[in-house]
Amino acid sequence: MSGVKDEFWRWQEYHRIMPNIKWSSKDIITAGVDVGSVGSKAAIMVNGEAYAWGITRTGSNSPESAKKALDFALKDTGLSVGDLKFIVGTGYGRVNVPMANKAITEIACHAKGANYLWGPSVKTVLDVGGQDIKAIKIDETGRVVSFLMNDKCAAGTGRGMEVFADLLQIPIEDIGDISLKVEKEPDPVSCTCVAFAKTEAMGLLRKGWSKEKVLAAYTRAMAVRMANLINRVGLEKELVITGGQSKNIGIVSRIEVILGVKTLPSPKWRDGGLDPMVAGALGAASFGKALYEKAQKA
Repeated sequence: MSGVKDEFWRWQEYHRIMPNIKWSSKDIITAGVDVGSVGSKAAIMVNGEAYAWGITRTGSNSPESAKKALDFALKDTGLSVGDLKFIVGTGYGRVNVPMANKAITEIACHAKGANYLWGPSVKTVLDVGGQDIKAIKIDETGRVVSFLMNDKCAAGTGRGMEVFADLLQIPIEDIGDISLKVEKEPDPVSCTCVAFAKTEAMGLLRKGWSKEKVLAAYTRAMAVRMANLINRVGLEKELVITGGQSKNIGIVSRIEVILGVKTLPSPKWRDGGLDPMVAGALGAASFGKALYEKAQKA
């Protein structure tokens, strides 16, 4: 068999325009372009309000991935790159965003984006990227107070989850729900590196473990790793999760159990709401507005 339907690791790429926002040439229109190791996201803001965004897969070339994401976000808006007053690049490939006026770290941008998405009550942000995890403490304005990153191993990240989706032949967006279909939580897998975790999972399957049980063990291991990072940086309520794994209920619910707290509810992105996967791009676009206004006053 072949074709896109068999690519179980492939998560949804999509584009959205917020219908209640209109723009004119007098508005401050800014963009944030977040080139991650796995996904590239671009967000457009009008006067500091989220207007449109696009989510695509990062290719082998960061500048091309940045351009593709921004073009996708601008689709059907009537806007062109020339209409954007300021563009901020962020993410893994932030120094390779050719149209950007400035590059800002993804840590700062996810902090600012989480503040925009959930409001000033947010104090701790867990960003689960394609190849790393970041626990970030922020203040009520979205400014970074402190942060910690995991080691550079893809286990426990979006890329690790893609490997498991491919191995088990389960669509990546279904993994969270399926991982919860166990009567009892199994012990977590080692989760020290993707290659080892994959080998261990194959061994468990040969022993007769169900796919549900293997996924439960792996997502629990991811949740333990993430919770440990949050505890090391110092958990303060309220807690939110950004990045692609914010949509994985199997991970989110297990983190809540381990930490003994509830995360703030994720925006209902499927029903027209904002998307926590675009937090970095939204934060970057928000910084773009502030930087543009500062330049105008100079």
